[in-house]
Amino acid sequence: MSESPGVAVSPGAAPPAGAAPRPGPPVVPKPPVPQRVRPLLRPGRWIVTVVVLVLVAQIVHGLVANPFYQWDRFQYWFLRPTILEGLLVTLEVALLSAVLGLLGGVLLALARLSPSPVPRAVSWIYTWLFRSVPLIVILLFLYNFSALYRTLSVGVPFGPAFFSFDESRLATDMTVAVVGLSLNEAAYASEVVRGGILSVDQGQHEAAAALGLPKRYRFATIVFPQALRSITPNYVNQLIGLIKGTSLVFYVSLLDLFGSVQSMGSTYPGDIVPLLLVATAWYLILTSVVSVIQFYVERYYSRGALRTLPPTPLQKLRTGLGDLRARVRKETAI
Repeated sequence: MSESPGVAVSPGAAPPAGAAPRPGPPVVPKPPVPQRVRPLLRPGRWIVTVVVLVLVAQIVHGLVANPFYQWDRFQYWFLRPTILEGLLVTLEVALLSAVLGLLGGVLLALARLSPSPVPRAVSWIYTWLFRSVPLIVILLFLYNFSALYRTLSVGVPFGPAFFSFDESRLATDMTVAVVGLSLNEAAYASEVVRGGILSVDQGQHEAAAALGLPKRYRFATIVFPQALRSITPNYVNQLIGLIKGTSLVFYVSLLDLFGSVQSMGSTYPGDIVPLLLVATAWYLILTSVVSVIQFYVERYYSRGALRTLPPTPLQKLRTGLGDLRARVRKETAI
């Protein structure tokens, strides 16, 4: 039996079926070409920025160029002893009213959360009453309180009095101002404190009760510190309002910062605008200091709730400057 002769295959012909492909030449990858990524254009944002900058420039120009503001007289009055004495009275009234108002607010909040109906009703009526009456009416009512009750006594209702005292001697201008502001502040602080207590997770109450801790200890060491995270920002808003509300004590014959400005304005009517600017500047300083304290208090009480604490303003400034330097280096390198 003879074999069939082989078939010659030309070099350009296709390989037979089932044969392995021939390896081609190696592919050399091209080096990446650096490309600059352009940010998305936002014309609306640029237009708003330009408009805001123009408005700010107009306001600054109006403040600086208008001679009616009398900035030389502003500099003269800013640190005058009369203004500083009124500032000290404002600080004293605000500090005492803030402390007493917060303490009263805590007691009212606990009474509102009490299972007993009598404390709940009394707390609700107090809050409803003092939140409904304007602060100036409360101050004027307390200022004229001696016309209603010349003497105050403590004793058995409808029975003998243990001791009594003259109300007009006790109710000085400072006392009337602090009591009036504290009563008004306690009504608002009670709702702030109550909201902060209710914001604490119910599991925290149950876990503390399961450990057999006394109620006072539970509230002081577990519930209230956690509630402060919610209480602090809201109460600081109340505190800022309280600082501005001290300007009303002028109507009960107490010369605070605003009262001193009003008194000097009536004596020097040509300096009324610089004096009002002095009062504005001091109120801005006081509220700014309170806002800074608020930031650090919130940062302190957020340690158990956040994995990383929020950066301080100085840390934000350092981070911003570092990002700006990195961006400048990247732009110059490209």
